Parts: sequence; C-alpha cells; structure tokens
Amino acid sequence: MGRFTKQMAAWSGDFGKSYTKRNFHSLEEMERACVKIYGMSRTDINKRFLDGLNRSIRILEVATNIGNQLLCLQEMGFTDLYGIELQKDVVEIAKSRTKYINIIQGSAFDIPFKNGFFDLVFTGGLLIHISPQDITDVLSEIYRVSRKYIWGMEYFAPHYTEVEYRGNKELLWKTDFTKLYLDTFKDLKLVKEERFKYKDNDNVDTMYLLEKK
Repeated sequence: MGRFTKQMAAWSGDFGKSYTKRNFHSLEEMERACVKIYGMSRTDINKRFLDGLNRSIRILEVATNIGNQLLCLQEMGFTDLYGIELQKDVVEIAKSRTKYINIIQGSAFDIPFKNGFFDLVFTGGLLIHISPQDITDVLSEIYRVSRKYIWGMEYFAPHYTEVEYRGNKELLWKTDFTKLYLDTFKDLKLVKEERFKYKDNDNVDTMYLLEKK
C-alpha cells in the first residue's frame, strides 16, 4: 500500500474501529444527524451541487467508511459508484450493506485506478485527517484520477488549524481546502462553494465543486 503515516496507523487500528462503531449505521441515521447539525439533510445539500450532473457519470469516494455517502448518491439516482477505504474490515462491512457499488481497500496516497478514470472524485471528511505535510500528495492523487470534477465537504478554517481530536493530537486539521486545491492546480476552476454553519456551535463545513478547465 506504499506510504503508511501516523494518521493511517491510527485509522487502521483500534482508533479507526472505534470511529466505525460510533459512526452512522444507516443512511437514515446520517440524514437525521445532518438535519440536526445543519438544518437540512445531506441529500438536500448534495442536490445543490450535483442536480445538474448526468446520473450515469463514474464517481469515486475516497475513504468511504461503511458506505453511507455512496448510498446517498445511489438514492439520488447515480448508478456508477466506486469507493476506496483504508480499513479492510470496514470494506467488508460496506460491501455487505451495499449493492451495485464497487468498494475496495485502498489508500488516498496511492489510488488504484488509472489517470482520469472517474468523472468525479469526492471526499467527505477525509482531508481533515491528512497532515499538512502530506496533503498535497493526497490532493494530487485525487486530481490524477479525476477526468473532470472534484467535489468535497470538509471542516473549514481560513488557515491551517490543528484541532485536538478525542484527546489526540496530529489527527485533525481544518483549513480552506477549496483555496488549497485552486492554488495547487492552476487548471481547476470553482463551479460552486457553500459554507454550512453548525446550528449549535461555531463550526463551519464547506462544500465545493471544482472542474478541470
């Protein structure tokens, strides 16, 4: 699998297993949580960005966990869906609860697909767990396998900010990932960006859709 960072060690071990156990165990549970956090479901948020796209485009999620976000896209009518996930056991869980979605074990540092294989590549809460010293390598892999679109939803901050995560350091950072993409790859253009403030605290998430010119 190539590079194996401190963060990957945490996520592929007991820390990652604990995350999966407390994660949303169904699409419905995820939707209810989004309504509580943002005042709207993840489906409603996704529609703001994806409603104009053909439902037959080939889509990859990097770090799919048990597959809720891919199931959400499937419910929206998208039919050609792929996912990669670091944790082997979680891949098997994701496979057992999805149909007609291709999910394999893989690393964001070495996405096992050829250049431009996907029409759209997305992350949902992955980039925040990549250290600033490694982030460009992950963005480059996402960029490499995308033919046209890069889509994501991540924690937002104007500048790189480390956040203590469940008592641990060096496991979570937030920044302006939209700007980071645009500064790194000059042929990307911003199609749409929207920030979503949490209802009960000051946290902000950003969703963005980028397109290769």
